[in-house]
Amino acid sequence: MIARMLRAIFAVLSIASTVQAQQSDPPLPVSEIAPGVYVHFGAVELMTRSNEGGIANIGFIIGNDAVAAIDTGGSVREGRRLLQAIRSRTDRPVRYVINTHGHPDHVFGNAAFGSYAATFVGHKNLPQALATRGPFYLESFRRLIGDELMAEVRLIEPTVLVDNEMTLDLGGRTLTLKAWPTAHSDSDLTVLDGTTGTLFGGDLVFSGHIPIIDGSLRRWLTMLDPLAALPARQVVPGHGPIGAWPGALDDERRYLQTLSADVRTSVSRGAPLKSATETAGAAEKSRWQLFDDYNARNATAAYSEIEWE
Repeated sequence: MIARMLRAIFAVLSIASTVQAQQSDPPLPVSEIAPGVYVHFGAVELMTRSNEGGIANIGFIIGNDAVAAIDTGGSVREGRRLLQAIRSRTDRPVRYVINTHGHPDHVFGNAAFGSYAATFVGHKNLPQALATRGPFYLESFRRLIGDELMAEVRLIEPTVLVDNEMTLDLGGRTLTLKAWPTAHSDSDLTVLDGTTGTLFGGDLVFSGHIPIIDGSLRRWLTMLDPLAALPARQVVPGHGPIGAWPGALDDERRYLQTLSADVRTSVSRGAPLKSATETAGAAEKSRWQLFDDYNARNATAAYSEIEWE
């Protein structure tokens, strides 16, 4: 009996401690980049314990009736702080949580919104992407950013799936969601706010931060033109500063074209993979942050794809 009472007391104290920790999380700093459109700019870094996984641009849009959060960050703590930032600006309900794709720095904060009856929205391929890679993400990032930050992370699959296009009504404000073919990843989704012409490009758009290929270089290049044709005025990239649209795509297009051309030259000459990874895209090195962290990986993915064309 005493043991059961002690366990109950400890459980209550643990819950109280968790609630107090959640309430003490300060709101994320956000910038209002257009009326009712707020963005928190992530660090242009790799996910680490010191930055708590906060490397992606995440944000929210406020309508007359409701709010949509767009990506939730690299930890549940970051997700809670995003929610605190929303609550500091409006008491309207968070009706939607939109994930632009399935990478950890964009979805690990989802659980912070799970108890608010928000509807999770994503690309039709996102559930399979999370199911396939989720266990690897959870294990590998537990080593990178630590058990404490990872303890609350749950991979929440979307219940509303976007096959081609879909509109969401926030009350006097319509968001157009578009699912794209495999490019940066196999679950890329963009969000366009019709009121302000603000596009949340997810990781289909990189600015300053070198693009990362986790899908198909060839397909990414073919969909840059239809992406550029979206009727936006400004874009929030998945990483890096906002830019005017569609000019913000110019640097990314140049890098991807350079990488493709260099790898094709290596393949045509019969150069081995190692040689290609050392030379492909080298002319772009001074133009991108984290070049040394990702370019060789990009070249490897490109080589594997182009070699079998």
